[in-house]
Amino acid sequence: LPVRKKSRTFYSAEQLEELEKTFQEDHYPDNEKRREIAAVVGVTPQRIMVWFQNRRAKWRKTEKLNVKGNKKYSASAALSAPLVS
Repeated sequence: LPVRKKSRTFYSAEQLEELEKTFQEDHYPDNEKRREIAAVVGVTPQRIMVWFQNRRAKWRKTEKLNVKGNKKYSASAALSAPLVS
């Protein structure tokens, strides 16, 4: 039998607001916390787990880009700074 993919879960603005608020407090909610979030948001704890996995991946990618951007900026700023004799 072929394996069926899960259908994509679409979150409302209110659900996303709640998820983002929780993410700011804790990037790694435990099983009990995921159940609580799932009850508030109205999806399964499994969907909450996947949302947090994806959100952490997005967060890490953003952090990496910020670090690269800061290094690039500071390096180019140092090169373009006028030399004082």
